[in-house]
Amino acid sequence: MEKRSVFQRRFLASAIVSAMAATAQVSIAQTQQGKSIEEVTVVGSRLSQGGQFEGATPVQVFDRDSIDKSGYTNLQQLFEKSPIAGNGTFSTRGNNQDSTANGASAVSLRGMGADATLVLVNGRRVAISAFAEGITTNFVDINALPVSAVERIEVLKDGASAIYGSDAVAGVVNVVMRDNFDGFDVSVGYGNTTDSDNSETTFSAIWGMNGDADSNVTLVFDYFKNTALMNVDRGRLGTADQTANGGFDYRSSRGYPGNFTVDGVITIDPGCPAGSNFDPTCVYDYGPWAVLTPAAERAGIIVSGHRNLTDEIEFFTEIAVQHNTSSAFGAPTPLDEGAGLTVPVSHPNNPFTGATTISINRYRTVDAGARAWDIETDNVRGVFGLRGKVADWDWELAAQRARSESTQTGDRSQGWVRTDLLQQEIDAGRYNPFGGVTNPDSVIDAITTSLVRSGSSQLSSVEFNVDGELFALSGGNAAMAAGLEYREESATDTPDDQFQRGLIFGTESVSASANRDISSAYVEFALPVTDAINISLAGRHDSYSDFGSTTNPMANIRWAPNETIALRASWGTGFRAPSLAQVGLGPSQESLFLTDDYGCAVNIAYCAKTDYTVVFAGNPDLEAEESESANIGVVYNPTDSLTLSLDYWNIKQEGKIDKEPIEYLLAQFCGDQNSDICIRSTPLPGDTLGGIQSINSSFINIGEQNVTGIDFSLLWADLDAMGGTVNLRLDYAYLIEFERVELDSSGDGFTSIDLAGKYKYPKHRWNATGDWDFENFGLSATLNYIGSFDDLDGGTNYYIDATRTVDAMATVNLQARYTGLQNTLLSIGVNNLLDEDVPFASGDGDSDLYGYVSSQHDPRGQYFYGKVTYSF
Repeated sequence: MEKRSVFQRRFLASAIVSAMAATAQVSIAQTQQGKSIEEVTVVGSRLSQGGQFEGATPVQVFDRDSIDKSGYTNLQQLFEKSPIAGNGTFSTRGNNQDSTANGASAVSLRGMGADATLVLVNGRRVAISAFAEGITTNFVDINALPVSAVERIEVLKDGASAIYGSDAVAGVVNVVMRDNFDGFDVSVGYGNTTDSDNSETTFSAIWGMNGDADSNVTLVFDYFKNTALMNVDRGRLGTADQTANGGFDYRSSRGYPGNFTVDGVITIDPGCPAGSNFDPTCVYDYGPWAVLTPAAERAGIIVSGHRNLTDEIEFFTEIAVQHNTSSAFGAPTPLDEGAGLTVPVSHPNNPFTGATTISINRYRTVDAGARAWDIETDNVRGVFGLRGKVADWDWELAAQRARSESTQTGDRSQGWVRTDLLQQEIDAGRYNPFGGVTNPDSVIDAITTSLVRSGSSQLSSVEFNVDGELFALSGGNAAMAAGLEYREESATDTPDDQFQRGLIFGTESVSASANRDISSAYVEFALPVTDAINISLAGRHDSYSDFGSTTNPMANIRWAPNETIALRASWGTGFRAPSLAQVGLGPSQESLFLTDDYGCAVNIAYCAKTDYTVVFAGNPDLEAEESESANIGVVYNPTDSLTLSLDYWNIKQEGKIDKEPIEYLLAQFCGDQNSDICIRSTPLPGDTLGGIQSINSSFINIGEQNVTGIDFSLLWADLDAMGGTVNLRLDYAYLIEFERVELDSSGDGFTSIDLAGKYKYPKHRWNATGDWDFENFGLSATLNYIGSFDDLDGGTNYYIDATRTVDAMATVNLQARYTGLQNTLLSIGVNNLLDEDVPFASGDGDSDLYGYVSSQHDPRGQYFYGKVTYSF
């Protein structure tokens, strides 16, 4: 109860601050009621384009109505079902390590990674997550953007560094928040799964008021809470041993009971049960501790407004405050010989009669309990600016300050074991490490500790831009937009001092600190050459304080020979700056399942595939990744109600920042006992190699990617059918090629891999939606499809021929609506109507260990929900 009261007090304080700020009568006014509806700025351009000019870049829009009808309660669910997303659109599933951003989610367009997709809010950058994903991937947490506050989402399916700068390699997601609202709406929703308890509770309210001087203030409050869903709640997914399902046994060699080095010989604990005895290893199933969806609670307020100061100048602002809590779990602390733990031969529970030396080789303190984390995140963003008009030219000056701070804590009741305290209790004979026994609570209290990890990311920026018309052309007036930007970015991630002193063992940790400042200038031209041909040209120069500068151009053309068909093409270059984590990473740990082939040849005890620690450090000499994108498409409108579009796209990346390939490090350095890259323990008597303790790695500009695909969409609107109105939509994405070039294991050459159709990269993804409105009733149906792809044969090796396939998965969502009550909207729905189970996959031995592909398939099962919205 104390944690809940802290949550309420912090949020109340934030709400009061935001409400006070609302009295300034401020906001971002993107489409004011008094302005022409034709003047609108969409993602992919800085121009306020009138109806005379249509852009050539493909943009998909999720409006307020389609978001409501989807039934999704967060942006994670919306994007992971979208065909334009792909591998790297990570979610909270399996996101339960202390090295990563627990409870957070990101979108990855085209499957090129979350760091290759730029996420904007109202056309502006926002602070990245305080904790990076997978140690080094900086991203914007889309879970921090409340669905109830979203007016629409614009997705630019093309590179746009010439417009927006870094990260816009695979495309741009612009989340436009609700503003300029007049009235009051309140919504309450609840949903739950049918075969487990994974509930979601939502509440939102939006209030707005128009005032004098063409002013408006809008306030949006949003609350979301969900309960945890464990792997074991979904049957076969609750174990790391998937052999019964045709997969692999990924149970850990750090067992309970464990094994010991007895007089120089690795010896299994005699108490190891038969089902776990793989002499000399006693394995442990950590699967029951895995979390599919961690418990989370989020509350936030967004206040926006605007007010005319004069007939030509408007003041606007936006203030957003959000407080999030989440949790994560990990199996009990795993220990190996690197912990340096020994057992006196005089220990009262010593089962090895006659031994002269005993040390712990593989062991897990299961009796201390699973490790648990509580995560609290505070996000604050403020935008203040002026906009106006001078001689038919629009101008805007804005300043922004954004911050994301996260704290991750664990106390003594949450399984955090210190190795020095454990050694003391073993030496005193009070802790018994043999036989898998449960030690007394007093002893557990003596070996556990509390810890804190803290992270922060900050962004400050100032922007000035102008746009207006230049001169007349045959198709209309040429227009130009130009601007200057300056921003400062910083990120820190500080683990507990006990991590840094090596007292918390077998647990991943992260340390990072970096900052930079960026100066940018851009220009864009819209040229309606004729009534049929529109051309746009853009260029941008960015200067970074760390890696240097880069200049990127872009050119688009649209040709509409008649009213029914239009051809479009675009080309541009782009870049992605090294992430702050990749530049400023301190020694940080990640666990990977590996096979020590060199050690196996020396001692059978090293033959088992097990989880080893890889220690990463940042590289301040990294260069920016470079990219080139192209799109060719056609839009066909045979009638006013039917629109079809087909686009062929290609994105090339060079100098891609990758971790040094683990296969390369194993092959090059793990055959040497004295290597400073592959760190081994002292060899046992008669052996030439000791066990691997850790592998040191970093980041290099060495990868390449060449990705090609086809997008097809169909929109058939306002059809008269069954006494009502029907709207149909189909979005389909086909991945033709995803060629990746990597360093081979020899380190002397490169290997090219086409990932299209391989593990995590389905070639086919589509989404079909139908909506029917009849008087006071409405019905929506959606079919989501993810195609099949090759499975892995027990590891991350893509080169081998696949012997099996991960099946395709199709799910159906339904929603019914009723508006017959005054000012009230009632909706009920079900996601995954047929309760489809996720298709089996053998797993990659890294993120996928439980018999399914977490980045592609949602294992939650059938989910029912209801929602009531009342408008005053």
